[in-house]
Amino acid sequence: MVSPELKSTITCPECGHRQCEIMPTDACQWFYECRACHSLLKPKPGDCCVFCSWGDLPCPPVQQNDHYCH
Repeated sequence: MVSPELKSTITCPECGHRQCEIMPTDACQWFYECRACHSLLKPKPGDCCVFCSWGDLPCPPVQQNDHYCH
């Protein structure tokens, strides 16, 4: 099995700021504060974490077809 990519760029839906972050491999990240406008980002309905909603790559479990974070 190929290792998942751990870097994802989150784009804030409020101000458009982009920030590269390291995704956790052992838990979902349900909240993320934008470093520019300080909006608190949450997953969209049906997504397991902020990376799946606002990142350019989904979280590691989804990348490995595990469907959701644990």
